[in-house]
Amino acid sequence: MGSNRFYPEERPVHERSVDAFAMEIHPVTNAQYAAFVTATGYVTVAERALDAADFPGADPADLVPGALVFTPTEGPVDLRDWRQWWRWVPSASWRHPLGPDSAIDDRENHPVVQIAYADAVAYAEWAGRRLPTEAEWEYAARGGLDGLEYAWGDELHPDGKVVANTWIGRFPYRNEGWGGTSPVGTYDPNPFGLLDMIGNVWERTSDVFTPRHVPPDLTTVSAQGRPDLLAPTTSPQVMRVTKGGSHLCSPQYCCRYRPAARSPQSDDSATSHLGFRCVL
Repeated sequence: MGSNRFYPEERPVHERSVDAFAMEIHPVTNAQYAAFVTATGYVTVAERALDAADFPGADPADLVPGALVFTPTEGPVDLRDWRQWWRWVPSASWRHPLGPDSAIDDRENHPVVQIAYADAVAYAEWAGRRLPTEAEWEYAARGGLDGLEYAWGDELHPDGKVVANTWIGRFPYRNEGWGGTSPVGTYDPNPFGLLDMIGNVWERTSDVFTPRHVPPDLTTVSAQGRPDLLAPTTSPQVMRVTKGGSHLCSPQYCCRYRPAARSPQSDDSATSHLGFRCVL
């Protein structure tokens, strides 16, 4: 698990073992999440009214439900400032992932996005499942190909072939690929038969993010063994590990479309490139 060749938070390389588990073949789709909402009446974090007490000094007119939406720039920008391509969009939610004028009517088999941690946990519990730990997710993504850079080998585009939905072109203004999410299963599965483990959408895990991996002597990782890291929380200060990269990952900005790559995401965040899948 991990890598010593890319970003500091992926270090150190170390061995882990995981208990037996089953993983969903693809990320939870819009159709699957819609079935959950229809059955339960659940309202996601991005759709809930904001409490003015949580935002002292803010203009009440600004305290409306919404979420973060990726917006391409008109040309090259300073890549050190992510605010150049992310904007807060009122009324953006899983039903309207790019804002109130967008919809999912023709995207039923795309991964659901704009999902906060609590939204993912609620779905998992309804389905009789749970979110994967980081170790489970990375083991599944590698598909038995330990030590390789990518989930399919050591080349991003083997023989020039695009094998995952990542950014193709110049980030963040020219995308020659999908330009957003793609239907699950657009690309070939990994050796374990799992789809979209790399690219398309970032996927939430249950582990709290740390700037380095835990000491390698913690060799057994399971839901039963780490209840302190798996407990759901609504605190916006809690950052959990996301894995797999997304359609926005570009070699000019973010090379996190690899099994070892990891990124922090706050529990209350909802964005247009973040989804999840469950394990059992």
